[in-house]
Amino acid sequence: MPTINDHPLRYSLANELHARPFPSLGAPATAVFLAIKQEHNAAARDRSADFSHLLDLLDRHGAPHPQPGATHYSGSIGRHTLKWESHTEFVTYTVFSNGLSARPFDPADFGVFPEDWLDAAPGQRITSALIRVEPTSDDAQLAHNVSEWFVPESVAVARVLDNAAVIAGDFRIDPSGHQRFLVSVSPETGPRRIGRIVQRICEIETYKSLSMLGFSRSREMSPRMGELDDRLSLMIGEMADGTAGAEDTLRELLKISAELEAMVAHSSFRFGATEAYQEIVNQRILVLREERYEGSQSFSEFMMRRFEPAMRTVGSTLDRLRAMADRARRAGELLRTRVDVERSAHNQKVLESMDRRADLQLRLQHTVEGLSVVAISYYAVSLTGYLIYPLGDAVGINKGTLIALITLPVIAAVWWMVRRIRNKLH
Repeated sequence: MPTINDHPLRYSLANELHARPFPSLGAPATAVFLAIKQEHNAAARDRSADFSHLLDLLDRHGAPHPQPGATHYSGSIGRHTLKWESHTEFVTYTVFSNGLSARPFDPADFGVFPEDWLDAAPGQRITSALIRVEPTSDDAQLAHNVSEWFVPESVAVARVLDNAAVIAGDFRIDPSGHQRFLVSVSPETGPRRIGRIVQRICEIETYKSLSMLGFSRSREMSPRMGELDDRLSLMIGEMADGTAGAEDTLRELLKISAELEAMVAHSSFRFGATEAYQEIVNQRILVLREERYEGSQSFSEFMMRRFEPAMRTVGSTLDRLRAMADRARRAGELLRTRVDVERSAHNQKVLESMDRRADLQLRLQHTVEGLSVVAISYYAVSLTGYLIYPLGDAVGINKGTLIALITLPVIAAVWWMVRRIRNKLH
């Protein structure tokens, strides 16, 4: 049989698709969920600290350890089942227990996580939830439970997965610090389907909470963006009126542009993550295949009324920030063009002034050359006269006549010599 070499990542990549199976959960049951995130730079955090925190919890129950560097784990801790997952920005712990506490959504259920262990968490709680999974009761009892356990104005209720279950939650934090969700399952619903429903609820809550971090960042940035927008509009108006100095305005524009670019760089990851988390929330709700229950708002309707406006604010903030950065950049380019034109005009004037000075210098040079011819000629005539005086006496020519005869030829010779020297220098 012929053989072929496998890519070194073939098996690991194939196994990754099956690495995080849905939990299998019967009814009645309780799920306790916790998501932990570092406050700053969570995507680049030290993941070994998350792993060590998991091992600490496992050691308290004598549970086996996962492989070093694992990003997910599922196993028993005492009478509970733990599901742990490490994500880009956060880690999640979900503990499943058979049965229900006598008190609905009893805060004591969260005691599966020891207090000192929670205090040592390498991060902060981004969300936590208590999920009550119970067999379907009659509609009247279910309606009563929903009205008793949740805030009526916020509660979302829906039938999901072809009437496999009714889910309910109000996305509010109760006095014990947790979200509450109810899953009322039909008798024919299997454990794996129940596990998928609970997993989807945990994911909706987690990614909804993470998405709202982008909304918080948007509100923090809005006041400063307003100030920069006003300054930018004022400067562009002054540019149009020509009332401000180009150099000073350009320096101010560059400062504003640099600050806007820094804001874009600082917020790009958070806003990008918010968009991705929003898509996950909508996708998780979609796969639940909601149907309306007794006229109550569904999870998708709740998100449309409460969650989507916040996400639109994030999107508009990012669009506004980019538009401001582009406007500052365009204004800077226009102003640089104006500065270049002004500098070119100034340079032209400097060149014209240099031309005038060069012309004056040339005229002065010609004047100096003329004076030089006169001076040199004077001395040349005198020297020549001394040389030919004896000749004049021999031929009977007096001194004055001799000087008159040699003056013009000497001047011509000196002029020719000076002209020749100047031509050689040029």
